[in-house]
Amino acid sequence: MLRAVLTLTGTAAGLAALLTFKSHPATIAAAAPAAPTVTSGATSGPAPASATTTHPAAGKSAAGKSGTASKSQAAAGNSQAAAARTVTGTVANTQYGPMQVQLTLTGQKITKVTVLQRTNDGSESDEIDSNAIPKLTSETLAAQSAQINAVSGASYTSQGYIQSLQSALDQAK
Repeated sequence: MLRAVLTLTGTAAGLAALLTFKSHPATIAAAAPAAPTVTSGATSGPAPASATTTHPAAGKSAAGKSGTASKSQAAAGNSQAAAARTVTGTVANTQYGPMQVQLTLTGQKITKVTVLQRTNDGSESDEIDSNAIPKLTSETLAAQSAQINAVSGASYTSQGYIQSLQSALDQAK
């Protein structure tokens, strides 16, 4: 009997430790190469579910003043890193309604996350979303990836958010 109690206690402690483990993934800027096209700006309204919204860059770098190709390539790389663009993730349908996020990226860094659609199953969904979405957004900006923890008590919201976020990141590559 004592052996069974000790075994169950040890198993529960190990499971609790495993579930609270938080890994620190590599940032997207270090893992992915710079995007080949330069775009900037934001949209005035939500874009179609799987569309990437971009606007042409306002100005080009002064690469023509340089006589060498390596300097012009470096100048082009700097203008790419500074360009802001928006990417809209696909709509993730959850048990409590749709979730869709839009990212603003500067180079490969996520600078802003906007939730375009959120779960809509009444006042309980509103309460859960008002608590969970700021936490998910904060974790996204810190992690710079979709490798974030779900919010306790908001499993479906978290699942939909992460699914749409991953879709947007896939489009940003």
